[in-house]
Amino acid sequence: MKAVVYAKYGPPGVVAVAEVPKPEPGRREVLIRIHATTVTTADWRARSLRMPAGFGVLGRLVFGIFGPRKPILGTELAGEVEAVGDGVTRFGPGDQVVAFTGARYGCHAEYRTMAEDALIVKKPANLSFEEAASLPFGAAHALSFLRKADIQRGDQVLVLGASGNIGTAAVQLARHFGAEVTAVCSTANLELVRSLGADRVIDYTKTDFAQERDRYDIILDTTGTTTMMRCEPSLRQHGRLVAIQGSLV
Repeated sequence: MKAVVYAKYGPPGVVAVAEVPKPEPGRREVLIRIHATTVTTADWRARSLRMPAGFGVLGRLVFGIFGPRKPILGTELAGEVEAVGDGVTRFGPGDQVVAFTGARYGCHAEYRTMAEDALIVKKPANLSFEEAASLPFGAAHALSFLRKADIQRGDQVLVLGASGNIGTAAVQLARHFGAEVTAVCSTANLELVRSLGADRVIDYTKTDFAQERDRYDIILDTTGTTTMMRCEPSLRQHGRLVAIQGSLV
């Protein structure tokens, strides 16, 4: 099968299309023929090894000290189950699915095997393969970090970077949890973010969210552009800053 592979860290030119062995499903695994996948910030970091300040050594340990540990990138996919291994009961050949491999990568290829109990579900019929493939990365991260922040009904939540992959999911999920959501984005994306359910939208080119005092229970930073010192006055007592992107310095 064809796959996009890389053997060293660097700019986009280090990746290339190559022939690699087609995987076979093992017990309790499904073989998915991939129709659509994405390139995310996770792929960029793994390929370039460009880490936030203070994370350089950790990046090498995670992705590979002397070279990439996972030669095929790609964290999310949408496709069709082509075959199943022994013991599989949730899926059958022909099922259209959407899946998230996360740090296991491997989606920039024609085929990918996954355990049937991994992060894989049947694709909603009203979504195209391309639409479905774009959802898992942002949604999985937004959900994980909102849960870590212990989001509760009635919380005041501020989402920085609300028009991005994680931000758009965070706005919708926070509303689902019953929070009141203030979204921060640029002028061009104000209507998009409102359409996702934000109760209030701040255009960061005109208004500084940090001028508000004692307002938010949770500030979710998807961009890595703020600090605890800057956010602290805007947080209520026991408020939480959740930095999805950040640095150690």
